[in-house]
Amino acid sequence: MTKSPVNPLPALVQNFFARHLMAERQLNPCTVASYRDTLRLLLGYGQAQTKRSASEQRLEDWDAPHILAFLEHLEKQRHGCARSRNARLAAIHCFMRFVAQREPQFLALAGRVLAIPNKRQSRPLLGYLTAAQVQAILEAPASDTFSGRRDRLLFQLLYNTGARVSEIVALNRQDLLLNTCQTVTLHGKGRKERTVPLWPKTARQMRQWLEQLPPEPLAPVFTNRRKDRLSRFGIEKRLAEAAQKASLACPSLRGRRVSPHVFRHPHRHASAAVRRGHHRHCAMAWARKPADHSPIHRS
Repeated sequence: MTKSPVNPLPALVQNFFARHLMAERQLNPCTVASYRDTLRLLLGYGQAQTKRSASEQRLEDWDAPHILAFLEHLEKQRHGCARSRNARLAAIHCFMRFVAQREPQFLALAGRVLAIPNKRQSRPLLGYLTAAQVQAILEAPASDTFSGRRDRLLFQLLYNTGARVSEIVALNRQDLLLNTCQTVTLHGKGRKERTVPLWPKTARQMRQWLEQLPPEPLAPVFTNRRKDRLSRFGIEKRLAEAAQKASLACPSLRGRRVSPHVFRHPHRHASAAVRRGHHRHCAMAWARKPADHSPIHRS
């Protein structure tokens, strides 16, 4: 009796995450989670199309026409934008490159999927906040509550450093310069680190805040009321609430969507540094410090 061939897809998926992404490439957990979500969506779509469970699906099912149909499903049925579609395709491309290395008999299939191009997308102009708008947002949270004091410091830190939300979320007590809090070490994409100086006002607020936090080096700087690490979605929600409240004092904020990313505008950092007495060329060098999320180098 002839044995049926072993389906390599389950083992490939397991080794892709457990060995390739985490052990060999040591990717950021956020990147691994994004790739996981992509394959979870792809498995769910395949189950709906083939009527086979996730564990019964075959690699032959994931040929280029199936992947193209899946990407179209993401845009039309799940209302995803071109940027989201390209992010999902990047995860699939990474998996297919892994398949081509581990299972050479699927080289042709992997090659057809890898030939699927990204979809062109428009890049909207990055907005910015005026000094008056920033000040209104910084003063919006109440100063007599735990969450209000936390939010004031959090927004001030975003304004001072131009950090990503993920960098603020991952901030621990040990990332602040001992005693003085004159600098903060940010852990960015690709395990890159950078140390950013803090303005005197920010450093003073940080020292006062750390007095009420646990002394452990790995204690998170920003937590919720349950003492759990504040999430990026929590930060975005608190900022949106602060911007709405600030619009009462600053009418130019009315109807405007304020995200943490607007604090990363390079010209804002340079102009703010000049106003605080830094040399113009030093300020522009700070604003233009390379970041790894855009072809334009900025911090």
